[in-house]
Amino acid sequence: MRILAVLALLAALSGCGALPGEGPSAIGITSEEISAQGSSVPTGSESYAVVSIEPSNIDVIKAYRPLAFSNQFRGVGSGGGSSALLGVGDSLQVKIFEASREGLFSPGDSDSTLVPAVIDETGHVFVPYAGRIAAAGLTVEGLRASIEQKLVGKAVEPQVLVVVADKQSSTAVVVGDVGKPGVYPLPVRQTRLLELVAVAGGPRAATYETVVTLKRGPRSGTTRLEHLIDYPENNVLVAPGDNVLLSHRPRTFSAFGAVKANQLVAFKTKSVTLAEALATVGGLNDYRADAGGIFLFRFEDADLVRALKPELAGRLSGGEQVPLVYRLSLRDPQGFFLARFFEMRDKDILYVANHPTAEFGKFLQIIAPLISNVATVNSSFFDD
Repeated sequence: MRILAVLALLAALSGCGALPGEGPSAIGITSEEISAQGSSVPTGSESYAVVSIEPSNIDVIKAYRPLAFSNQFRGVGSGGGSSALLGVGDSLQVKIFEASREGLFSPGDSDSTLVPAVIDETGHVFVPYAGRIAAAGLTVEGLRASIEQKLVGKAVEPQVLVVVADKQSSTAVVVGDVGKPGVYPLPVRQTRLLELVAVAGGPRAATYETVVTLKRGPRSGTTRLEHLIDYPENNVLVAPGDNVLLSHRPRTFSAFGAVKANQLVAFKTKSVTLAEALATVGGLNDYRADAGGIFLFRFEDADLVRALKPELAGRLSGGEQVPLVYRLSLRDPQGFFLARFFEMRDKDILYVANHPTAEFGKFLQIIAPLISNVATVNSSFFDD
């Protein structure tokens, strides 16, 4: 019977690799081959890279600036600002001065008349005694000269002043979680995205919980509103016809494995470090956690991956999003300082692997009933 018990124990040990668990062990998360240059990087676990968080690379990770948003709006035709040319829908104030108080535009004691005008759908504007004048496509000075020329011989030495009251031919739309959604005319001077959001009343929620999406023709880009401030390169110029959407989207990260609480955690401040994230979920589980197996899963820009792992430079093309796994060890006290400088991002996945002895503990729990039964049988046999 004792031989049978030993055989049963060996059979159980052979199946130890199939023990239930919450995720892979630390040794099971290893660097895989990245797909060949020119092909897309799969989103599955068959293609990812592992980077250890160390003093030699923490500064590279901290200093990297994601500029994917601004890159979407570079190139010809993507500049910002309203055109200096007049267009359909523009409201004008035309003021006509005369040298004599007895002229057509000098009523009473005044030497001038203010004529409001709007450029119609055909691109023309109507001025009394001057008739319909083509205005769309002209500058303010060009229209002023045209009106003045039309009034020669009808008014007494006319002088014309043209002021743009409302430039409705160049507008941008701001909608969503913003204080004052609506259509906003763009001034002739260049206007940046953050300025337009401010004119529209700003976001209703905190900036670090607000996402801004800019749609310009076939181009579209999305970024956190705070990134327009943190990274000025992302604060692109607004162009006529742009559509801007502000959305309230709180940031979160997920925690799994040998932590005291597996949960989805919302960011409660603008920035959250890896150390703060671990503290939020109660820290490591004393009985299960592998202090050397703390992993963070996220997608990183190919440029950053090339800087962290130069050996992969030839296999990555620009603009790719590469699955990357950061590994941190808290067995060395230095790891606590590194965790303090590593910042979490939206949708990060934090995983703490089980220690190998924890897996052995699971195995003992599984075979404990078997050992108890064998002992009971042996006791009965020898009693008989």
